[in-house]
Amino acid sequence: MPQIVFLGAGSVVFTRQLLSDLFRFDDLPDLRIVLHDINPERLDVAHATADQLVSRFGRTAEIVATLDRRDALTGADFVINMIQVGGIDATRVDLELPAAAGLRQTIGDTTGVGGVFRALRTFPVLSAIASDMRELCPDAWFLNYTNPMAMNVWWMSQVAPELKVVGLCHSVYWTVHDLCELIGVPMEGTHYRAAGVNHQAWLTELSRDGKDLYPKLRAAIEADPELRRRVRVEIFSRIGFYPTETSEHSSEYLPWFLHSDEQIERYRLRPLEYIGISEENVAEFEHAKATLAAGGELELEEGAAEYAPQVIHSILTGTERVIHANVVNRGLIGNLPEGAVVEVPARVDSEGVHPLPFGDVPTQGAALNRSYLSVAELTIEAARTGNPERVRQAVLADPNAASSLTPEQIWALCDDMTAAHADLLPVSLGGRLEQ
Repeated sequence: MPQIVFLGAGSVVFTRQLLSDLFRFDDLPDLRIVLHDINPERLDVAHATADQLVSRFGRTAEIVATLDRRDALTGADFVINMIQVGGIDATRVDLELPAAAGLRQTIGDTTGVGGVFRALRTFPVLSAIASDMRELCPDAWFLNYTNPMAMNVWWMSQVAPELKVVGLCHSVYWTVHDLCELIGVPMEGTHYRAAGVNHQAWLTELSRDGKDLYPKLRAAIEADPELRRRVRVEIFSRIGFYPTETSEHSSEYLPWFLHSDEQIERYRLRPLEYIGISEENVAEFEHAKATLAAGGELELEEGAAEYAPQVIHSILTGTERVIHANVVNRGLIGNLPEGAVVEVPARVDSEGVHPLPFGDVPTQGAALNRSYLSVAELTIEAARTGNPERVRQAVLADPNAASSLTPEQIWALCDDMTAAHADLLPVSLGGRLEQ
């Protein structure tokens, strides 16, 4: 019986979506689903959610919930990682402390000072997971959803290069889905291809029946002045290829938007937006808990959209499909650094996930990608060497931070962030976490 482990299963909404997508495949074998979280209350809700979905979809599955990570990982075939180290309290720090210093972020979980510190507190847990997996399930696939995506997958390639690690993010799919809606073209049958880095890949192909759809997109933008007030559309107009993540995420990768009140207003950005999103997730957890306690049915989204269920389905059934995946750049993109983590198309079949060589991404896109990869590389080096100067240099290399703060202010902010996150950071980087 294949065993699928959910780490951070207390992310109840996400766990619900992944399980419902998985159970919609009617040709899968019986599964053993193991749910792990460090929060007992959230784990109980995740367990009740899984039990309800097994019943609603008429599946035969063994559902196990455990607070012990090693118990969860023993004998795993697939490990889905959704952990959020520090939870909503750490998220507030990542956004509010920089904002008080004059550095505005919208999401703060992938790049910039928020992404750097989120990575630094996640790496020790990833190292422990990797150690457990080497011992307890060395052949399992590690399917990562936790942000910062590229940094986390890159870190795993450093501490456990022998493990099979793939980063999964559905931003490419949803970008194409939304563009198809915008230009009035069915998603099914539309061909697309993208590459770059997570949350900043470039849609280099968008076509249907051999016909390029970019002219239709440009016409739709030209006809709607409000579309031209979106960050992604501005990036598209300057770079020539559409970026594959929301305007909120995209704004943080560049120095063009968040440093200026006028730009924030013009492009309809909402600094600190992720705090509200996180609070909505907490409210949704409470709603799910109350619904389950009352014997009600949870609301489900339609369609097998998330990649992890598709990867599992392909490996277990041999069904071939192409997804976009975050993997180590080993000859995949020629004009991005070798060894960095990039996002490229990948074929999935019974043998696993096979990244497809892409060639070069557009030069102007690669130039922007390298800015992010520099932040990521310095963050990795900071954690690997225990050098706190590299933490500050990582933030200094971030275009948004450098457009808003002086070097002296960046150093002071990193001191404050280190103090605020001390319980979750290694001693070598100024924290209190013994490793």
